[in-house]
Amino acid sequence: ATATSKDPAARLLDTRLVHQNASKWESFDVTPAVMRWIAHRQPNHGFIVEVVHLDNESSVSKRHVRISRSLHQDEDSWSQLRPLLVTFGHDGKGHPLHKREKRQAKHKQRKRHKSSCKRHPLYVDFNDVGWNDWIVAPPGYGAFYCHGECPFPLADHLNTTNHAIVQTLVNSVNSKIPKACCVPTELSAISMLYLDENEKVVLK
Repeated sequence: ATATSKDPAARLLDTRLVHQNASKWESFDVTPAVMRWIAHRQPNHGFIVEVVHLDNESSVSKRHVRISRSLHQDEDSWSQLRPLLVTFGHDGKGHPLHKREKRQAKHKQRKRHKSSCKRHPLYVDFNDVGWNDWIVAPPGYGAFYCHGECPFPLADHLNTTNHAIVQTLVNSVNSKIPKACCVPTELSAISMLYLDENEKVVLK
């Protein structure tokens, strides 16, 4: 895949070795081209996709792949097969703001709440867990996780369960029993583009 501009030469973005009889989706990282379009605010000429056989150096005209809907395809079937350009923007969430503070004034407070239960960042990369072969986009998501100990006695705003109350009471008399820890009470939905069992692209 290459991106073209006003320059006479195209810029190579990515290459892929594929089997000619395979029927599956291929994903290419075209971030450099998209970033260039955004930065320069100038008209772009899209992408050029070329296929070159390993044993045959075809002419440039024969290598160029033209993508269009076949005559026998309706709009619904074509929407499942046509190429997609997926882009994501960052809203700034998930990155805590670091504020300057006086060390001596906050030292004792930070030490006291160092082990308190709170939410910590956790980014799940679908490529790392082997899900990138069927999840087209996004490349991952912020899952987060809870870590730490809930203080004794448990405050009313913690939405404490009866089991957590009992566990906290037992911990107060037997330190071998761990303190209660928070768990998620509400989850946010994310949009996902993936391939179903029929190799069709689904947005959910």
